[in-house]
Amino acid sequence: MSNDQTRVVVLAAGKGTRMKSELAKVMHELFFAPMLHHVLAALAPLELLPETVVVTGHQAEMVEASLAAFPVSFARQAEQLGTADAVRVSRNHWLDCQGTVLILCGDTPLIRAETIGKLLAHHRASGVRLTVMTTSMADPTNYGRIVSDAAGRMLKIVEEKDATPAEKAIHEINAGIYCAEASFLEQGLSRIDDKNRQREFYLTDLVAVARNRGETVAGFFCPDPLEVLGVNSRVELAEAHRQLQQRRNLQLMTDGVTIVNPETVAIGPEAAVERDTVITGPATVSGPSRIGSGCRIGPQAVIRASRLGDGVTVEPFCLLENCAIPAGRKVAAGTISRG
Repeated sequence: MSNDQTRVVVLAAGKGTRMKSELAKVMHELFFAPMLHHVLAALAPLELLPETVVVTGHQAEMVEASLAAFPVSFARQAEQLGTADAVRVSRNHWLDCQGTVLILCGDTPLIRAETIGKLLAHHRASGVRLTVMTTSMADPTNYGRIVSDAAGRMLKIVEEKDATPAEKAIHEINAGIYCAEASFLEQGLSRIDDKNRQREFYLTDLVAVARNRGETVAGFFCPDPLEVLGVNSRVELAEAHRQLQQRRNLQLMTDGVTIVNPETVAIGPEAAVERDTVITGPATVSGPSRIGSGCRIGPQAVIRASRLGDGVTVEPFCLLENCAIPAGRKVAAGTISRG
């Protein structure tokens, strides 16, 4: 999908206090990369041009340096005054846009390219100026609630700390992903204030702004709440890692690789494994590794940035790093080899 009238804003300025860490939240790693990298990787297949702008703030220099390989630009939020303020500081990157601004959070590493594409298509087909991705959670604690009228029309989003008991009982929540027409976004941001318990400028208030102007706000429902999981704690970080690794292992098994004890096998996104190979966990294959067909990888094997020809056997407790193993060879148990 290519559309030169779509701009993308990724919000990555927050510290993430619930992580209980000095490290910027979006820099915490899961599935072999910082969580922010997974969000940008999901955008790549959509070919949204001309640019993606990442809003940085806490530890901005480190976050920006980590994205050297990505085709992005940056906007700095000097003081973290809320999500609406974060989008506002990025305005020079989308103000001249005659189309849609797609806004995502840098802490949703499970989002899929297919889902983002469907959101954009839904927004364009609906003809509205604001679309909000939503989902439903059994426990919606800490998420903004979607408040709708009796006819199901979205009225507003209420943040957890500002919600009444009745609003807290709502299970439909804001996923933190939006499509807004640039002209509306510029006007809407100017009407958002910080009159709330956090004294922040909430991007969620765009919904109320639109409704007060008599405009319809479209909702796009994501049926899988895990896909829009916002990582705010170490527990959620571990769950997001598990989900990404499970996706990877399921794809490899579908493609003809046998994985024994898949919950203990970590295979990175850069690694390639050919069919009829058997990997027995616990095992790790990472970096730009290439494992040929018909190989057997024993438990407790760690393979990093290595190439294995067809029919190679790696016995248990081996470490192979930057190695090239010819076809048909056997690597003895306990071997440590750094090429």
